[in-house]
Amino acid sequence: MQSSAETIEQYLAEVPIERASGFDLLRKTILDNLPIGFEEVISYGMIGYIVPHSLYPKGYHCNTNLPLPFINIASQKHFIALYHMGIYANPELLSWIVNEYPKHSKRKLNMGKSCIRFNNPDHIPFDLIAQLMRKITPSEWIEIYESRSAG
Repeated sequence: MQSSAETIEQYLAEVPIERASGFDLLRKTILDNLPIGFEEVISYGMIGYIVPHSLYPKGYHCNTNLPLPFINIASQKHFIALYHMGIYANPELLSWIVNEYPKHSKRKLNMGKSCIRFNNPDHIPFDLIAQLMRKITPSEWIEIYESRSAG
């Protein structure tokens, strides 16, 4: 479910009222903990956190006009989604989140390849998300991305 919002403010205005406070807190948690160098933008119809061309001029290999994507958050039809490409690309980070999640939530981890789904905004483990955000810097993400793209 992609939004046609062109600004972050427009996107936030579209988030259903019952999810707005949880979504806002998720966004704040990301912004407060994401390493310097990532930028917040609208990306793929969601709020995204990217490596800008100023740090990685090659851009995204699928479309080099786009900056390198890293994280997206979205209000989907039935849940809030956190898409984290580091979880998909880095087996150690995937293992870490799977092992840490039960320590921070009584809910079962609802996860796809790079997506963590939160059916109820009141059950988002914000402290765990804060830790996750601090795990990879832009330069580390570029290194992981290039090592995965080369294979």
